Amino acid sequence: MQKDIEITLSPEELADEGIIKNKISITLKINQFRITGYQILKRSIDARSRKVIYRLQVKVYLDEEPVQEHFDLNYPNVTDAKRVIIVGAGPAGLFAALQCIEDGLKPVVLERGKDVKQRRRDLAAINKEGLVNTESNYCYGEGGAGTYSDGKLYTRSNKRGDINKVLQIFVSHGASEDILIDARPHIGTNKLPHIITAIRETILNAGGEVHFDCKVTDFIVQFGRIKGVIVNDEHEFQSDAVILATGHSARDIYELLHHKGITVEAKPFALGVRIEHPQAIIDVAQYHCDIRSKFLPPAYYSLVEQVGSRGVFSFCMCPGGIIAPCATYLDEIVVNGWSPSKRNNPFANSGTVVQIALNDVKGDDPLRMMHFQAEIEKTAFALGGGKLVAPAQRMVDFVEERLSTDLPKNSYLPGTKSVILKDTLPDFVASSLKNALPVFGKKMKGYYTNEAILVGVESRSSSPVRIPRDKETYQHPQVGGLFPCAEGAGYAGGIVSAAIDGINCAKAVLKFT
Repeated sequence: MQKDIEITLSPEELADEGIIKNKISITLKINQFRITGYQILKRSIDARSRKVIYRLQVKVYLDEEPVQEHFDLNYPNVTDAKRVIIVGAGPAGLFAALQCIEDGLKPVVLERGKDVKQRRRDLAAINKEGLVNTESNYCYGEGGAGTYSDGKLYTRSNKRGDINKVLQIFVSHGASEDILIDARPHIGTNKLPHIITAIRETILNAGGEVHFDCKVTDFIVQFGRIKGVIVNDEHEFQSDAVILATGHSARDIYELLHHKGITVEAKPFALGVRIEHPQAIIDVAQYHCDIRSKFLPPAYYSLVEQVGSRGVFSFCMCPGGIIAPCATYLDEIVVNGWSPSKRNNPFANSGTVVQIALNDVKGDDPLRMMHFQAEIEKTAFALGGGKLVAPAQRMVDFVEERLSTDLPKNSYLPGTKSVILKDTLPDFVASSLKNALPVFGKKMKGYYTNEAILVGVESRSSSPVRIPRDKETYQHPQVGGLFPCAEGAGYAGGIVSAAIDGINCAKAVLKFT
């Protein structure tokens, strides 16, 4: 017999299997000897009251042997199968490639950047010397932005596809099984490179192809249908199906599509700063304690406030994290955040951004939001003074429009410079942030403090351009066989939703072929 139940445990109790079994027996009102095994299905922290607890959904086996569930995907050899070009080796591109193999199609993945091992050198140059390789950085390269940007797998994309399949694929390539049960699953930037490498090996072993240093510079279109792509201005890859999974920072792809008369559309996005606190402040606020228990992970938060007609919200919150420089061009500042798997750094950071509407940027140019985004990033670079030094300000000083006489120690390695941050941001963004931050402080004790630093600018929260596609076929309405995909096309946000969209696009290709 099997029973699905919910139990609650203190953080200390969760570490004791005997206590867990006792809780199960009390909940089911049975003798412990009848419990032959149990499986935790979901695990979440409930910190709403002063006593922090874990909530567990548990499958209990009574009077029978536990059933071990196995997730198996046998990828066939597709060496000689029909080819599908996939532009981009981020989560969307890689999961599209795996789905193609599962469906008997041969993926040919083209990635402008380097493999995960080679990317490390370019990231070191960014952090230590402020030097940006425009083709290999935090955004470009194997695994995409997600590889070195935390590995958070939390998503609300339940209706878009099979989240569990995505998580299981990560586990089968080396991720911890904890991601299958945690309410807010997380892999960690230190572990993702090995997992991404393992996924590449799966693709290659099945007869797929993965090519690095291959930047798509043109599309081959004949009579309204895709026929292939040109790489590095000289090499041609032919296929009548192309999945375009280039991520939200590949501005040259948007410009290329627009230049060729292939429709792209302006899209709203969000803009703001990355805010960093000492992790201890967040722990005290969220766990209602003086010192966080060793049985609890570093605390996270999620904040949102409506300021007039604009939403101001936190996203991509990184407990025990680091602020990273994510510029893709030489004269811009872009910041993001990540955490290692243990989340054991002394700081907590989060993007805190303001909604930007289409009517905030005048004109009808479909690339106007992208150009607006780029201008803000260049302004931030100029204020920082070069070498990726980022403009920054203490939180209360920002709200009170006072230059910070000094800046707190922080995790941003290229360095920060004290400025008046409102000079970096559009007036309506700065004023929205100024109004929201004290309110956030009322919602979360200790948040509104000059111990927190605002680092500019957080501008790549989502794509400022949408590449349209048909809802049924996933193809571009003008170009048959062109499948705009995931974040870069404006249809996903985050690793899991991008992976799901990649899978869905690959399934659409199968129907198309």
